[in-house]
Amino acid sequence: MGNRVAREDFEWVYTDQPHADRRKEILAKYPEIKSLMKPDPNLIWIVILMVLTQLAVLYLVKDLDWKWVIFWAYAFGSCINHSMTLAIHEVSHNSAFGHYRAMWNRWFGMFANLPIGVPYSISFKRYHMDHHRYLGADGIDVDIPTDFEGWFFCTTFRKFIWVVLQPLFYAFRPLFINPKPITYLEIINTVVQLTFDVIVYYVLGVKSLVYMLAASLLGLGLHPISGHFIAEHYMFLKGHETYSYYGPLNLLTFNVGYHNEHHDFPNIPGKNLPLVRKIAAEYYDNLPHYNSWIRVLYDFVMDDTISPYSRMKRQQKGKVDLD
Repeated sequence: MGNRVAREDFEWVYTDQPHADRRKEILAKYPEIKSLMKPDPNLIWIVILMVLTQLAVLYLVKDLDWKWVIFWAYAFGSCINHSMTLAIHEVSHNSAFGHYRAMWNRWFGMFANLPIGVPYSISFKRYHMDHHRYLGADGIDVDIPTDFEGWFFCTTFRKFIWVVLQPLFYAFRPLFINPKPITYLEIINTVVQLTFDVIVYYVLGVKSLVYMLAASLLGLGLHPISGHFIAEHYMFLKGHETYSYYGPLNLLTFNVGYHNEHHDFPNIPGKNLPLVRKIAAEYYDNLPHYNSWIRVLYDFVMDDTISPYSRMKRQQKGKVDLD
């Protein structure tokens, strides 16, 4: 159904990612940006409030009809849970307690993980650090789709299904591209999460558990916020690897839309990324960017020049240091 995408491979490039050089240049010109590299204590209170909110909703939905459980999972819970994954993204960069209290961030990430229903926080950090260090690197960066995804999801209908199933691809892709040995923190994350899920089931019932899991699955699939998965690095314009988004949904996503700014300065919390753009405006204002994640999703599905193959990919040069 729909035209088949003509692209049959990734966009292979033979240059380094642009972010390190731009960071060096910006810091030389605007050294005051270093003052923005500090923890965001407000993140702690926001995450606690979000967890408490979802706990309250788990109680409120326990006796609803199934249709309302699914309705509220998509209409409300999906926004909270997707936002929480981006809070975990912030915590993975030690933005809650700082680099000197790195383990505090790991424990806090497990706490933030609770309403999502699936153990995620610790593994995400391990792979996300690779994404920053080795952006687009073949066999390392698991943000890049597999060859199967690029080959199979190549028509309008199949791309739509791919968008719906994005959370599953993100969950299982690392096992095929860059499997890593399990760490003790991942085991703890899993035990804590499964214990919480069992408590939800026995105390509140199956509807609360389904609400929680459905909120994550629906919120990370066909959802306006999920436009950021595609907007960040899919090559809508040839030669441009990273794109920012400056629309209103940044308010719900810890400014993850400021993605060029984030890759240039991963140690700056999302709260301060608009200041990076303001200070170094000449570096960002002329870069391609988006104002609508919904439009990104629509264009990805309907444009027969774009597919999961629309990513810039490179062979990593030099020493690779994987966690």
